[in-house]
Amino acid sequence: MGKRNKRQTSHKKSPNETEQNNTKELEEETKEEVSTNENSSNTEEKDELTKCKEELEALNDKYLRAHADFENMKKRLEREKSNAVIFANENFATDLLSVIDSFESAISSINQIEGESEAIEKIKEGISLTYDQFLKVLKKHGVEEINNEGVFDPNVHQVVQQVESDEHEKDEIVNTLQKGYKLKERVLRPSIVVTKK
Repeated sequence: MGKRNKRQTSHKKSPNETEQNNTKELEEETKEEVSTNENSSNTEEKDELTKCKEELEALNDKYLRAHADFENMKKRLEREKSNAVIFANENFATDLLSVIDSFESAISSINQIEGESEAIEKIKEGISLTYDQFLKVLKKHGVEEINNEGVFDPNVHQVVQQVESDEHEKDEIVNTLQKGYKLKERVLRPSIVVTKK
């Protein structure tokens, strides 16, 4: 029995050894918990970072779209303002077209007067100079006569009659009944023309 007691006593752990083992086990458990917490913490941080990046991209996209809309609106308003200034006198210019027609009738009528007198020549010269000056002022402000040569353009010509003609091609303008005018690129009054059938 003496041997057994020696063996049993040798297997018995001292309180220090038990405490050290418990401490080691506790340290290992703590390391595992810390490792697990770190892993879950890292995963949570990565998820939060990904979420923040997605939110940032969405906000950046919204900003870029809003900025593009603003720039487009700004350009459109500038264009509309420019057009408003350019075409502000459109009605006034349209009203002046009848004055041009009257000048042209006067010039045509005075050219039909036979006989040569100094007074008639002065009147012809005065009307022609006034007419030319009037056209220059209109041109200075963007009003120009529409070209009535060649094939008619439905955007600027109004066909009121079609005739047979050996001298012209199909749809070519044969005669102009009334001149047309445009302000910049906008038609004030279309030319009234006769074309070949």
